[in-house]
Amino acid sequence: MSANGYRDYFKVLGVERSADADTVKKAFRKLARQYHPDVNPGDQGAEAKFKEISEAYEVLSDPDKRKRYEQFGQYWNQAGGAGGAGVDVDFGRYGNFDDFINDLLGRFGGPGGGGFAGGPSGFGGFGSGFPGGFGASGFPGGGFAGGGAQRAQAPNLDAEANITLSFSEAFRGCERTLAVNDERVRVRIPAGVKPGSRLRLKGKGNLQPGTGRRGDLYLNLQLQGHPVWSLDGDQLKADLPLSLDELALGGEVRVATPDGEATVTVPPGMAVGRSLRLKGKGWPTKGGRGDLLLSLSLKHPASYSDQEKQLLEQLRAARSSDPRADWISAARL
Repeated sequence: MSANGYRDYFKVLGVERSADADTVKKAFRKLARQYHPDVNPGDQGAEAKFKEISEAYEVLSDPDKRKRYEQFGQYWNQAGGAGGAGVDVDFGRYGNFDDFINDLLGRFGGPGGGGFAGGPSGFGGFGSGFPGGFGASGFPGGGFAGGGAQRAQAPNLDAEANITLSFSEAFRGCERTLAVNDERVRVRIPAGVKPGSRLRLKGKGNLQPGTGRRGDLYLNLQLQGHPVWSLDGDQLKADLPLSLDELALGGEVRVATPDGEATVTVPPGMAVGRSLRLKGKGWPTKGGRGDLLLSLSLKHPASYSDQEKQLLEQLRAARSSDPRADWISAARL
Protein backbone atom coordinates (compact mmCIF):
# COMPACT_ATOMS: atom_id res chain seq x y z
CA MET A 1 0.00 0.00 0.00
CA SER A 2 1.27 3.50 -0.80
CA ALA A 3 1.58 6.27 1.75
CA ASN A 4 -1.69 7.84 0.64
CA GLY A 5 -3.60 4.58 1.24
CA TYR A 6 -3.89 3.63 -2.42
CA ARG A 7 -3.67 -0.06 -3.24
CA ASP A 8 -2.70 -1.10 -6.73
CA TYR A 9 -5.01 -4.06 -7.01
CA PHE A 10 -3.45 -5.15 -10.28
CA LYS A 11 -0.05 -5.45 -8.58
CA VAL A 12 -1.65 -7.17 -5.60
CA LEU A 13 -2.89 -9.94 -7.91
CA GLY A 14 0.18 -9.79 -10.14
CA VAL A 15 -1.70 -9.08 -13.37
CA GLU A 16 -1.50 -6.45 -16.09
CA ARG A 17 -4.01 -3.61 -16.12
CA SER A 18 -5.36 -5.04 -19.36
CA ALA A 19 -6.04 -8.47 -17.77
CA ASP A 20 -9.45 -9.91 -18.56
CA ALA A 21 -11.87 -11.43 -16.03
CA ASP A 22 -10.57 -15.00 -16.49
CA THR A 23 -6.96 -13.90 -15.94
CA VAL A 24 -7.96 -12.02 -12.77
CA LYS A 25 -9.84 -15.06 -11.48
CA LYS A 26 -6.94 -17.45 -12.16
CA ALA A 27 -4.49 -15.12 -10.42
CA PHE A 28 -6.75 -14.87 -7.38
CA ARG A 29 -7.18 -18.64 -7.12
CA LYS A 30 -3.42 -19.18 -7.33
CA LEU A 31 -2.72 -16.66 -4.57
CA ALA A 32 -5.64 -17.93 -2.47
CA ARG A 33 -4.02 -21.35 -2.39
CA GLN A 34 -0.70 -19.81 -1.37
CA TYR A 35 -1.85 -17.50 1.40
CA HIS A 36 -4.90 -19.21 2.85
CA PRO A 37 -4.68 -19.38 6.69
CA ASP A 38 -5.12 -23.16 6.69
CA VAL A 39 -1.98 -23.45 4.62
CA ASN A 40 -0.17 -20.97 6.88
CA PRO A 41 -1.52 -21.63 10.40
CA GLY A 42 -0.66 -18.86 12.86
CA ASP A 43 0.93 -16.67 10.16
CA GLN A 44 -0.69 -13.25 10.60
CA GLY A 45 1.18 -11.91 7.57
CA ALA A 46 -0.29 -14.61 5.33
CA GLU A 47 -3.78 -13.90 6.68
CA ALA A 48 -3.37 -10.18 6.00
CA LYS A 49 -2.11 -10.94 2.50
CA PHE A 50 -5.07 -13.22 1.93
CA LYS A 51 -7.50 -10.46 2.89
CA GLU A 52 -5.64 -8.04 0.62
CA ILE A 53 -5.90 -10.29 -2.44
CA SER A 54 -9.55 -10.97 -1.61
CA GLU A 55 -10.18 -7.23 -1.53
CA ALA A 56 -8.38 -6.81 -4.86
CA TYR A 57 -10.41 -9.58 -6.43
CA GLU A 58 -13.68 -8.11 -5.13
CA VAL A 59 -12.95 -4.87 -6.97
CA LEU A 60 -11.40 -6.20 -10.18
CA SER A 61 -13.96 -8.99 -10.67
CA ASP A 62 -16.88 -6.55 -10.57
CA PRO A 63 -17.12 -4.62 -13.89
CA ASP A 64 -18.67 -1.52 -12.28
CA LYS A 65 -16.22 -1.39 -9.38
CA ARG A 66 -13.28 -2.00 -11.71
CA LYS A 67 -14.40 0.80 -14.03
CA ARG A 68 -14.63 3.27 -11.14
CA TYR A 69 -11.31 2.06 -9.73
CA GLU A 70 -9.54 2.57 -13.05
CA GLN A 71 -11.14 5.99 -13.47
CA PHE A 72 -10.86 7.44 -9.93
CA GLY A 73 -8.01 5.45 -8.37
CA GLN A 74 -7.98 5.64 -4.56
CA TYR A 75 -11.27 7.60 -4.63
CA TRP A 76 -13.14 4.97 -6.62
CA ASN A 77 -15.38 3.98 -3.74
CA GLN A 78 -16.45 7.53 -2.93
CA ALA A 79 -17.26 8.02 -6.61
CA GLY A 80 -19.49 4.98 -6.65
CA GLY A 81 -21.58 5.48 -3.53
CA ALA A 82 -21.98 3.28 -0.48
CA GLY A 83 -20.19 0.03 0.12
CA GLY A 84 -16.52 -0.56 0.80
CA ALA A 85 -13.99 -2.83 -0.76
CA GLY A 86 -12.60 -4.11 2.49
CA VAL A 87 -13.04 -7.84 3.03
CA ASP A 88 -13.54 -9.11 6.56
CA VAL A 89 -13.47 -12.89 6.41
CA ASP A 90 -14.85 -14.99 9.28
CA PHE A 91 -13.25 -18.37 8.52
CA GLY A 92 -15.14 -20.10 11.30
CA ARG A 93 -18.34 -19.79 9.23
CA TYR A 94 -17.14 -22.35 6.71
CA GLY A 95 -16.89 -26.11 6.95
CA ASN A 96 -14.03 -26.38 4.48
CA PHE A 97 -12.04 -24.42 1.94
CA ASP A 98 -14.36 -25.39 -0.91
CA ASP A 99 -17.33 -23.81 0.91
CA PHE A 100 -15.35 -20.64 1.55
CA ILE A 101 -13.99 -20.16 -1.96
CA ASN A 102 -17.36 -20.76 -3.64
CA ASP A 103 -19.09 -18.33 -1.28
CA LEU A 104 -16.35 -15.78 -1.92
CA LEU A 105 -16.50 -16.17 -5.68
CA GLY A 106 -20.28 -15.95 -5.53
CA ARG A 107 -20.22 -12.73 -3.52
CA PHE A 108 -17.61 -11.20 -5.80
CA GLY A 109 -19.46 -12.01 -8.99
CA GLY A 110 -17.72 -15.27 -9.90
CA PRO A 111 -19.57 -18.53 -10.50
CA GLY A 112 -20.31 -20.65 -7.46
CA GLY A 113 -20.96 -24.37 -7.39
CA GLY A 114 -18.85 -27.46 -6.91
CA GLY A 115 -15.26 -26.56 -6.40
CA PHE A 116 -13.12 -29.64 -7.01
CA ALA A 117 -11.80 -31.06 -10.24
CA GLY A 118 -14.76 -32.11 -12.32
CA GLY A 119 -17.12 -29.63 -10.65
CA PRO A 120 -18.73 -26.69 -12.44
CA SER A 121 -16.13 -24.15 -11.34
CA GLY A 122 -13.15 -26.40 -12.09
CA PHE A 123 -11.50 -25.41 -8.80
CA GLY A 124 -9.26 -28.34 -8.00
CA GLY A 125 -6.26 -29.68 -6.20
CA PHE A 126 -7.20 -29.08 -2.56
CA GLY A 127 -7.16 -31.54 0.27
CA SER A 128 -4.49 -33.93 1.41
CA GLY A 129 -1.84 -32.12 -0.64
CA PHE A 130 -1.70 -29.38 2.00
CA PRO A 131 -0.32 -29.73 5.51
CA GLY A 132 -3.13 -30.96 7.69
CA GLY A 133 -5.57 -31.17 4.80
CA PHE A 134 -8.94 -29.44 4.55
CA GLY A 135 -11.23 -31.61 6.60
CA ALA A 136 -14.68 -30.81 7.94
CA SER A 137 -13.09 -28.62 10.62
CA GLY A 138 -10.07 -27.50 8.66
CA PHE A 139 -10.65 -23.78 9.23
CA PRO A 140 -9.71 -21.79 12.31
CA GLY A 141 -12.53 -21.74 14.81
CA GLY A 142 -13.82 -25.25 14.23
CA GLY A 143 -16.39 -26.70 11.86
CA PHE A 144 -19.29 -25.26 9.97
CA ALA A 145 -21.00 -22.76 12.24
CA GLY A 146 -23.92 -21.62 10.11
CA GLY A 147 -24.20 -17.87 9.73
CA GLY A 148 -25.64 -18.06 6.20
CA ALA A 149 -22.55 -19.43 4.44
CA GLN A 150 -23.46 -20.90 1.07
CA ARG A 151 -22.86 -24.64 0.84
CA ALA A 152 -21.10 -25.65 -2.33
CA GLN A 153 -22.97 -28.04 -4.60
CA ALA A 154 -21.25 -31.41 -4.50
CA PRO A 155 -19.56 -32.25 -7.82
CA ASN A 156 -20.84 -35.21 -9.80
CA LEU A 157 -18.16 -37.86 -9.43
CA ASP A 158 -20.01 -40.59 -11.33
CA ALA A 159 -18.45 -41.97 -14.51
CA GLU A 160 -19.71 -43.99 -17.46
CA ALA A 161 -18.18 -46.57 -19.79
CA ASN A 162 -19.54 -48.46 -22.78
CA ILE A 163 -19.02 -52.22 -23.10
CA THR A 164 -19.88 -54.33 -26.15
CA LEU A 165 -20.59 -58.01 -25.46
CA SER A 166 -20.85 -60.94 -27.81
CA PHE A 167 -24.24 -62.66 -27.98
CA SER A 168 -22.81 -65.61 -26.09
CA GLU A 169 -21.35 -63.43 -23.30
CA ALA A 170 -24.68 -61.68 -22.83
CA PHE A 171 -26.61 -64.97 -22.86
CA ARG A 172 -24.38 -66.89 -20.46
CA GLY A 173 -22.84 -64.04 -18.44
CA CYS A 174 -19.14 -63.30 -18.25
CA GLU A 175 -16.40 -61.46 -16.42
CA ARG A 176 -14.53 -58.44 -17.73
CA THR A 177 -11.50 -56.62 -16.37
CA LEU A 178 -11.58 -52.84 -16.78
CA ALA A 179 -8.95 -50.17 -16.20
CA VAL A 180 -10.59 -47.47 -14.07
CA ASN A 181 -8.48 -44.54 -12.81
CA ASP A 182 -5.28 -46.60 -12.88
CA GLU A 183 -7.08 -49.42 -11.07
CA ARG A 184 -7.99 -52.80 -12.54
CA VAL A 185 -11.57 -53.65 -11.72
CA ARG A 186 -13.04 -57.10 -12.33
CA VAL A 187 -16.70 -56.97 -13.26
CA ARG A 188 -19.17 -59.85 -13.20
CA ILE A 189 -21.82 -59.41 -15.89
CA PRO A 190 -24.88 -61.56 -15.16
CA ALA A 191 -26.52 -63.85 -17.70
CA GLY A 192 -29.37 -62.41 -19.72
CA VAL A 193 -28.35 -58.75 -19.97
CA LYS A 194 -29.97 -56.93 -22.89
CA PRO A 195 -28.93 -54.11 -25.19
CA GLY A 196 -29.15 -50.84 -23.28
CA SER A 197 -28.75 -52.50 -19.88
CA ARG A 198 -26.87 -50.44 -17.29
CA LEU A 199 -24.74 -51.88 -14.50
CA ARG A 200 -23.66 -49.84 -11.48
CA LEU A 201 -20.31 -50.37 -9.79
CA LYS A 202 -20.57 -48.58 -6.48
CA GLY A 203 -17.53 -46.58 -5.44
CA LYS A 204 -15.58 -47.16 -8.67
CA GLY A 205 -16.12 -43.74 -10.30
CA ASN A 206 -14.05 -40.54 -10.17
CA LEU A 207 -12.15 -39.61 -7.02
CA GLN A 208 -12.50 -36.16 -5.44
CA PRO A 209 -9.01 -35.00 -4.43
CA GLY A 210 -8.49 -34.40 -0.76
CA THR A 211 -11.80 -35.82 0.46
CA GLY A 212 -11.67 -39.53 -0.34
CA ARG A 213 -15.14 -39.25 -1.87
CA ARG A 214 -15.66 -41.38 -4.93
CA GLY A 215 -18.56 -41.68 -7.32
CA ASP A 216 -20.05 -44.73 -8.98
CA LEU A 217 -19.17 -46.24 -12.35
CA TYR A 218 -22.05 -47.01 -14.73
CA LEU A 219 -21.52 -49.54 -17.51
CA ASN A 220 -23.69 -49.18 -20.62
CA LEU A 221 -24.00 -52.58 -22.29
CA GLN A 222 -24.41 -53.24 -26.00
CA LEU A 223 -24.63 -56.55 -27.88
CA GLN A 224 -22.93 -57.58 -31.07
CA GLY A 225 -25.14 -59.03 -33.77
CA HIS A 226 -25.42 -62.80 -34.30
CA PRO A 227 -25.74 -64.64 -37.64
CA VAL A 228 -28.66 -66.78 -36.40
CA TRP A 229 -30.22 -65.37 -33.24
CA SER A 230 -32.02 -62.10 -32.60
CA LEU A 231 -33.58 -60.81 -29.40
CA ASP A 232 -37.12 -59.46 -28.97
CA GLY A 233 -37.76 -58.75 -25.30
CA ASP A 234 -37.32 -62.07 -23.52
CA GLN A 235 -37.96 -64.02 -26.71
CA LEU A 236 -35.12 -65.42 -28.77
CA LYS A 237 -35.84 -65.61 -32.49
CA ALA A 238 -34.36 -67.36 -35.51
CA ASP A 239 -35.36 -68.50 -38.99
CA LEU A 240 -35.79 -72.27 -39.41
CA PRO A 241 -34.85 -73.37 -42.94
CA LEU A 242 -37.02 -76.22 -44.28
CA SER A 243 -37.10 -78.12 -47.55
CA LEU A 244 -40.14 -78.18 -49.82
CA ASP A 245 -41.18 -81.65 -48.68
CA GLU A 246 -40.74 -80.79 -44.98
CA LEU A 247 -43.05 -77.82 -45.36
CA ALA A 248 -45.60 -79.83 -47.33
CA LEU A 249 -45.51 -83.13 -45.47
CA GLY A 250 -44.30 -82.06 -42.02
CA GLY A 251 -42.43 -84.42 -39.73
CA GLU A 252 -39.65 -84.36 -37.16
CA VAL A 253 -36.71 -82.06 -37.95
CA ARG A 254 -33.43 -81.34 -36.21
CA VAL A 255 -33.01 -77.74 -34.98
CA ALA A 256 -30.51 -75.65 -33.07
CA THR A 257 -31.21 -74.05 -29.71
CA PRO A 258 -28.89 -72.01 -27.41
CA ASP A 259 -28.55 -75.16 -25.30
CA GLY A 260 -27.62 -77.45 -28.19
CA GLU A 261 -29.50 -79.44 -30.84
CA ALA A 262 -33.10 -80.60 -30.39
CA THR A 263 -35.83 -82.32 -32.41
CA VAL A 264 -39.16 -80.62 -33.11
CA THR A 265 -42.26 -81.70 -34.99
CA VAL A 266 -43.35 -79.59 -37.96
CA PRO A 267 -47.08 -79.97 -38.73
CA PRO A 268 -47.89 -80.74 -42.38
CA GLY A 269 -48.90 -77.91 -44.72
CA MET A 270 -47.24 -75.14 -42.68
CA ALA A 271 -46.89 -71.82 -44.53
CA VAL A 272 -43.64 -69.93 -44.78
CA GLY A 273 -43.47 -67.28 -42.04
CA ARG A 274 -45.40 -69.29 -39.44
CA SER A 275 -43.54 -69.91 -36.19
CA LEU A 276 -42.89 -72.79 -33.86
CA ARG A 277 -42.68 -71.84 -30.18
CA LEU A 278 -40.36 -73.67 -27.81
CA LYS A 279 -41.32 -72.61 -24.30
CA GLY A 280 -38.57 -71.92 -21.80
CA LYS A 281 -35.81 -72.15 -24.40
CA GLY A 282 -35.28 -68.42 -24.95
CA TRP A 283 -33.40 -65.60 -23.22
CA PRO A 284 -32.48 -65.89 -19.51
CA THR A 285 -34.71 -63.87 -17.19
CA LYS A 286 -34.93 -63.37 -13.44
CA GLY A 287 -37.72 -65.92 -13.32
CA GLY A 288 -36.18 -68.49 -15.67
CA ARG A 289 -36.16 -68.35 -19.47
CA GLY A 290 -38.21 -66.73 -22.20
CA ASP A 291 -39.48 -68.60 -25.27
CA LEU A 292 -37.69 -69.55 -28.48
CA LEU A 293 -39.53 -68.69 -31.72
CA LEU A 294 -38.50 -70.45 -34.94
CA SER A 295 -39.91 -68.80 -38.06
CA LEU A 296 -40.35 -71.28 -40.95
CA SER A 297 -38.62 -70.50 -44.22
CA LEU A 298 -38.17 -72.41 -47.50
CA LYS A 299 -34.58 -73.35 -48.27
CA HIS A 300 -33.90 -74.35 -51.88
CA PRO A 301 -30.84 -76.50 -52.53
CA ALA A 302 -28.03 -75.07 -54.61
CA SER A 303 -29.14 -77.48 -57.34
CA TYR A 304 -31.66 -80.33 -57.71
CA SER A 305 -30.60 -83.87 -58.57
CA ASP A 306 -32.04 -85.57 -61.65
CA GLN A 307 -34.30 -87.69 -59.48
CA GLU A 308 -35.57 -84.62 -57.63
CA LYS A 309 -36.31 -82.90 -60.93
CA GLN A 310 -38.28 -85.93 -62.12
CA LEU A 311 -40.32 -85.97 -58.93
CA LEU A 312 -40.97 -82.24 -59.21
CA GLU A 313 -42.17 -82.77 -62.81
CA GLN A 314 -44.57 -85.45 -61.55
CA LEU A 315 -45.73 -83.07 -58.84
CA ARG A 316 -46.41 -80.34 -61.37
CA ALA A 317 -48.38 -82.72 -63.56
CA ALA A 318 -50.40 -83.97 -60.59
CA ARG A 319 -51.05 -80.55 -59.01
CA SER A 320 -54.78 -80.16 -58.36
CA SER A 321 -55.02 -76.40 -57.84
CA ASP A 322 -53.71 -73.13 -59.16
CA PRO A 323 -51.76 -71.41 -56.34
CA ARG A 324 -52.41 -67.96 -57.90
CA ALA A 325 -56.12 -68.24 -58.62
CA ASP A 326 -57.34 -66.32 -55.59
CA TRP A 327 -54.51 -63.83 -55.95
CA ILE A 328 -55.35 -63.02 -59.57
CA SER A 329 -59.02 -62.68 -58.76
CA ALA A 330 -58.34 -60.29 -55.87
CA ALA A 331 -55.89 -58.26 -57.95
CA ARG A 332 -58.46 -57.19 -60.56
CA LEU A 333 -59.19 -53.43 -60.55
